[in-house]
Amino acid sequence: MDRRKFLIGGAALGCSAAASPLVTPVALAAAPGENRLIVIILRGAMDGLDVLRPLHDPAYAALRPKLHDGRHLNLDGQWGANPALEPLLPLWQAGEVGAVHAVSTPYRDKRSHFDGQDILEAGVLDIGGGATGWLNRLLTTLPPGAAETAYAIGREHMAILAGEAPAARWSPDANLRLTPAVQRLLERVYHDDPLFRDAADQAIAIAAQVKADEAATESATDDTMMGAPVGNGVHVKVADFAAARLRGETRIASFSIGGWDTHQNQRNGLRRPLQQLAETILTLKARLGPVWGQTAVLCLTEFGRTAAENGTGGTDHGTGGAMIYAGGAMRGGQIAGDWPGLREADLYQRRDLMPTQDVRALAGWVMRGMFGTSAAALTETVFPGLELGQDPKLLH
Repeated sequence: MDRRKFLIGGAALGCSAAASPLVTPVALAAAPGENRLIVIILRGAMDGLDVLRPLHDPAYAALRPKLHDGRHLNLDGQWGANPALEPLLPLWQAGEVGAVHAVSTPYRDKRSHFDGQDILEAGVLDIGGGATGWLNRLLTTLPPGAAETAYAIGREHMAILAGEAPAARWSPDANLRLTPAVQRLLERVYHDDPLFRDAADQAIAIAAQVKADEAATESATDDTMMGAPVGNGVHVKVADFAAARLRGETRIASFSIGGWDTHQNQRNGLRRPLQQLAETILTLKARLGPVWGQTAVLCLTEFGRTAAENGTGGTDHGTGGAMIYAGGAMRGGQIAGDWPGLREADLYQRRDLMPTQDVRALAGWVMRGMFGTSAAALTETVFPGLELGQDPKLLH
């Protein structure tokens, strides 16, 4: 019997919500200092060319005759944003939201969601042999902090924080309740079976920790310096939960937003995940309050999509994409990066946006500025073999 499966599937725990594939897990970790880092994984390969449209590139309109419909938000005369991002315009104008275009991990050619996401979260190409997550390796390079107790609830976990360094994992929607009577029943029934006894003890400990977490979160919501959550849904609850912890000892959080795989009818298909992303960022800003000024939010996806739209009004798996970032610590109001162009000769394999920057290096420079991580630690431990390159100056 797998103990984790027992904890998730045991009827006595009432974990039906936790076992649902629709639940988005959130991973958190404590670290020294006052800066906060939030990494949001956009699962499904976000089409950066539709989210942030290169109006200045003469080849763009011909590649996307249906998707390029003129209904964009004019950011600076050179770039247009997808209309679904309109709620973020005030943050763009305040310099608290920006992006870097034509980025990717080192992953090439196969364009598999599974491999692409594994490589994105592991931060290395070799994902065999139980690769750890790059955020977890970051924690091992930092001075010792008051790390939280590690626990996991949910069908999946955030591999980006998997590893030796202590981190906590929990889905805020998990319906985990153990009454005193149920606790006594578990203790008696499994007393003489070490496997189930230990699993039951762990379940009781998790239930107690969840109860304490919820009490702390509810207490934190009384702070008059915080704004209200923006929108509804699991993504807002995840952002609200993460913000409550980040106002405390937590310094690093990671969670995901799905729904970015838009092979057909992309105009409608992108609307929902973009709305969720906007509501997530706005909720983080509102709930972090004054801590927002010390926060960096990095939104990463496994790869981009084809430069040309397909015959069903969508796009297929590609290579180069975009990284969206936000936070009071970030230098927003810009689309940064080295633009390669969209002429056929400029495309990767004559089909995809050519990556000009390693998205890991961008994350590395943010971690260097936020936590003082050395270049050697970044290129040897966090992202082994990475060429860090020039500072993109994404931080204030």
